[in-house]
Amino acid sequence: MSPQEFVRRHEAGWQALEQSLSAQARDAEVQALPARYRQACHHLALARERHYPPALVERLNRLVVQAHHRLYQSRQPLAGMISHFLLREFPSLVRTHAGLFWLAALCFYGAFIALALAVWWHPALIYSVVDASQVREFEHMYDPSRRTIGFERDGASDFLMFGYYIRHNIGIGFQTFAGGMLAGVGSLVILMFNGITIGAVAGHLTRIGYSETFWSFVCGHGAFELTAIVLCGMAGLMLGRALVAPGNLHRGEALRLQARVAVKIIYGASFFLVLAALLEAFWSSSTAIPPAVKYAVAALLWGAVTLYFLRAGRGAEAAHAPC
Repeated sequence: MSPQEFVRRHEAGWQALEQSLSAQARDAEVQALPARYRQACHHLALARERHYPPALVERLNRLVVQAHHRLYQSRQPLAGMISHFLLREFPSLVRTHAGLFWLAALCFYGAFIALALAVWWHPALIYSVVDASQVREFEHMYDPSRRTIGFERDGASDFLMFGYYIRHNIGIGFQTFAGGMLAGVGSLVILMFNGITIGAVAGHLTRIGYSETFWSFVCGHGAFELTAIVLCGMAGLMLGRALVAPGNLHRGEALRLQARVAVKIIYGASFFLVLAALLEAFWSSSTAIPPAVKYAVAALLWGAVTLYFLRAGRGAEAAHAPC
C-alpha cells in the first residue's frame, strides 16, 4: 500500500484521536480514546515497518505519545521525565533516524582519518590546515615533559576549565546543528572541517612522538564529545532534509515536524557534551592517572555508548509494537 493510500484510509481515525485529545473533547470521545490509541499504535508499527515518509511516522509517533501520556501518566516528576527521555526516547530516536547518524559520522570520522594519515605521510601538510603558532601551541599542550596535559592550570582552576569546555563544546555543537538550515550542507561542511582539523593535529602529534599524552587525553571524553558532535550534525541534516525533500508537505510544515525531533536529539547531545566537559576537566588532564588506566576506561566508555544506542529503550518499543 502506498503512503498516500495509507493516509487516505486512516486519516479520519487519526483526526478522531486528535479530537479525543483536545481540551474540547466530549465524554464519548474521551471514552473512545483507548481504542483509538491502540489503533494508532498499530498504524505507527505499520508505517515504521513499511518505511513510510519520516513526516508521516513522526505524526503518528506524536499522536501515540500524546495519547499514552493522557491514558497512563499523571503529573510526572521532572527527574522521571529526564530519565525516561535519556533511557528510552533519546536512543530510540537516534535508531529511528540511523541513516542520518551514519552519514554525519562518515563525514566527520572520514575526514579525521584521512587527514591524520595524510599528515603522517606528508608532515608539512599540517601547516596547510593549522597555522604555525597553533602548531607550536598544540605541541606545548601535549609535551610529555609537562606536569599537566592540555591548557596550563592548577587544580583550583579545574572548575573554570569545566565551564570553558561546556561553552566551547556546546558552541561547536550548536554551529553544527544550525548549519542544517543551509539545506544540510552547512552541517556537513562543519563536520568535515572539525574532522580535518582534529585529524591533522592528531596525525602531527603522533608523528613527533607525543602520541601517549595526546591519545590518553582525548580517548576518554571523546566517547561523549565526538559522538555528540556527530549527533548535532545528524540533527542539522534532519532540518536540511525537511527543506530539500519535504515530501507531500509544505516546507514550513516539514521543517516544523523535523525540528521537533531534531531539538530532542540536541537535548541528548547536550547531555553528552556536559559529560565530556566533566571528564575533560577532571579526568583527561590528570597526569596522576597512568595512560593504561585511561585507555582501559576509554574502552569501557566507548563500549557503553555503543550499547546505549543499540539497546536502550528497546523494551519500551517492543511493548508498544503489538498495539
